[in-house]
Amino acid sequence: MKTTLIHNISKLLLIEDQGRPSKKGQDLGHFPTLTNAWVLIQEDTIADFGSGTPPPADETLDAHQGMVLPAYVDSHSHLVYAGTREDEFAQRLHGKTYAQIAAAGGGILNSAKRVQAASEEQLFAQASARLKELMAMGTGALEVKSGYGLTTASELKMLRVAQKLGQEFPITLKTSFLGAHALPPAYASKREAYLQLIIQEMLPAIAEENLAHYVDVFCEEGYFTIAEMLQILEAAQNYQLKAKVHVNQFTSTGALQAALEFGALSVDHLEAMTEQDIQDLGNSPTIGTLLPGCSLFLEIPYAPARQLIKANATLALATDFNPGSAPSGNMNLMVSLACIKMKMTPEEALSAATLNGAAALEMGHQLGSIEKGKKANLLITKPMQNASFIPYNFGHNPLAQVILNGQKINYA
Repeated sequence: MKTTLIHNISKLLLIEDQGRPSKKGQDLGHFPTLTNAWVLIQEDTIADFGSGTPPPADETLDAHQGMVLPAYVDSHSHLVYAGTREDEFAQRLHGKTYAQIAAAGGGILNSAKRVQAASEEQLFAQASARLKELMAMGTGALEVKSGYGLTTASELKMLRVAQKLGQEFPITLKTSFLGAHALPPAYASKREAYLQLIIQEMLPAIAEENLAHYVDVFCEEGYFTIAEMLQILEAAQNYQLKAKVHVNQFTSTGALQAALEFGALSVDHLEAMTEQDIQDLGNSPTIGTLLPGCSLFLEIPYAPARQLIKANATLALATDFNPGSAPSGNMNLMVSLACIKMKMTPEEALSAATLNGAAALEMGHQLGSIEKGKKANLLITKPMQNASFIPYNFGHNPLAQVILNGQKINYA
């Protein structure tokens, strides 16, 4: 079997060395490092690593005194969509609110109309270009949601495209069904009918084609209620779809507690958190996924990362990449925002963007840290000596080389 040696590494950021699939609370801020290091890859797997004199290998790759860390795991994205919404961005800058734009047919419904009109081939072409860019910026695993279809045919179309992306590109990809993203105009006065469409038609069709790993609901004022969320989550259990849900983006309504009690794998957004919300998440095994790109773009509060870490929560960091509220899939930027705006340390932010992101996709035993037997998804930075340089040098690409499945990726 072919071996590849990465050598001349200034610092190796292991993230984890005890086999844990995730880290909670204060542990998030501590990870082991090695200096003057090397990593040995066998086929697509990390075979060994260490400091000092490296072992022989079939092929060598000089890190040129860059650091090596695990590739990012973006556990919350809306990668598959049709067209962009910079016109709505301009409307906001001229004084309109997100709610006003949505009420006028913008927002999620705008994207839904475009997805419904696009073919699978068109969606795949657009999403492929985005995915190449994300991989070039260090994303090695990704969750992709539906939710811009809002009809059975279009939700299936989105999930087929996402599944094909995972088959065609060297990236680990998982899918979430988000039919409950917004209420379609045709169902404006028929909420229960749309819920039944999700439960009786969409879910069985998705399960028949094995198109989704998870189910998601946008539980928020003006979108879906707690009772509606639970109704969908319970129906999805019949198809072995675990819950990863949008909660507490704009308001704290008790949706967080309902999701925790249900046993959701992750609760995502968390910008609007009460003290009780923070304590409840800290006492739960559910992962809290923070999305600072959305806070930056919509100018809403950032999730209270420091308080959540103090409460012993398990936190992941993701992009929320979508055309309306977070049009950036750059995980390097998310790490910077986590440090600058949420006051996470570089170590906390990098742990949340790698190992805990993997845990939010149930892949913490395979991805997210540099440990023997894990997949060789690695990032080689430009020459640098300290992990804090990545968030400090925000807006710049810190990477010299991306390695996925043990192979160099060149999409830049």
